[in-house]
Amino acid sequence: MVRFIHTADWQLGMTRHFLDADAQPRFSAARIEVIRTIGALAIEKDCRFVVVCGDVFETNHVERQVVVRALDAMAASPEVTFYLLPGNHDPLDASSVFRSPTFTSHQPPNVVVLTSEEPLTVAPGIELVAAPWTSKRPLVDLVGEAVAGLTADGTRRVVVGHGAVDAMSPDELNPALVALSSVEAALGDGRVHYVALGDRHSATSVGGTGCVRYSGAPEPTDFREIDPGHVLVVDLDDSGRVDVRPHQVGTWRFVRHEADLTGHGDVDLLDTFLDSLTDKARTIVKLALVGQLSLTEKARLDAVLTHHADLLASLQGWERRIDLIVLPDQADFDSLGLSGFARDALDDLQTMAEGSGPDAVRAQEAMSLLVRLTGSAS
Repeated sequence: MVRFIHTADWQLGMTRHFLDADAQPRFSAARIEVIRTIGALAIEKDCRFVVVCGDVFETNHVERQVVVRALDAMAASPEVTFYLLPGNHDPLDASSVFRSPTFTSHQPPNVVVLTSEEPLTVAPGIELVAAPWTSKRPLVDLVGEAVAGLTADGTRRVVVGHGAVDAMSPDELNPALVALSSVEAALGDGRVHYVALGDRHSATSVGGTGCVRYSGAPEPTDFREIDPGHVLVVDLDDSGRVDVRPHQVGTWRFVRHEADLTGHGDVDLLDTFLDSLTDKARTIVKLALVGQLSLTEKARLDAVLTHHADLLASLQGWERRIDLIVLPDQADFDSLGLSGFARDALDDLQTMAEGSGPDAVRAQEAMSLLVRLTGSAS
């Protein structure tokens, strides 16, 4: 039996526009640190090697420091060989990061770039069959081409590929789609035994064999991903049977939360939810807020959001799911104790807020700020 780790989509050097100057370095460091975690897991589980199925780097033009730190993280587990497949983010073209002086001069002996479809023996009776991307827009099914010439000769083979499978893609005209029928045929007649894929950031089993899989990203990258943060530990026995087990390695979280706000009690519930989140410095939250609040209640909501934004890696509104109406009541105004020009300005804001469009929203925000500032002063 041979055991190995299947992972993909490290996308080292990725930046997120919603992370500030404090959170982005932590996000970047976690993507390097997870490499060390994968290496340690491989040693713990007695894995012979790790296959990284494309998009190792976010782009072929990542900073030198990203490349050096990634290679150093892989070198920390010299007992484990890392096989890296160029994908659509880091294709093996003329500007390939894998051919750069930075990469080649710091490449440790246990890091191998899969540059060819030629089967590579990685253990007795075990071959890797790679389908590297040589451009961002291939015009053929690279995985299908890689398996087409294989024969069932008793060799156990792991296909290492990247890209969307036709059975799951809405883009039927994409010539680079991986044809599920071709890989299942190769599995069925014994030419290959496991198809390790990258590109989909959620761990996914494709088709009915259980042997065509996406590992998902080891650290999450977006709210749309389903249960990311895993790698797959794969056992391939002497008869070619496969057993696959996911292992959690990621530390960051993307959280979506919807809240219906109609009063102080609902704002308190939102506050309690945000407070309950663990490891806030590695948690990115997107809120969908609907409902109706008074000025005082909106001021309380703003204070809650400001507080938690200081603690979380990122706290943002889900713009397409925000429908929060602020309707001031007389108690809001009476509590301010304003007179003269200040009261006249407040009356103007109130009139504007009862309208519609951007000016009404700005007027509501201005009144909410006024309530907050007045409350702080008192």
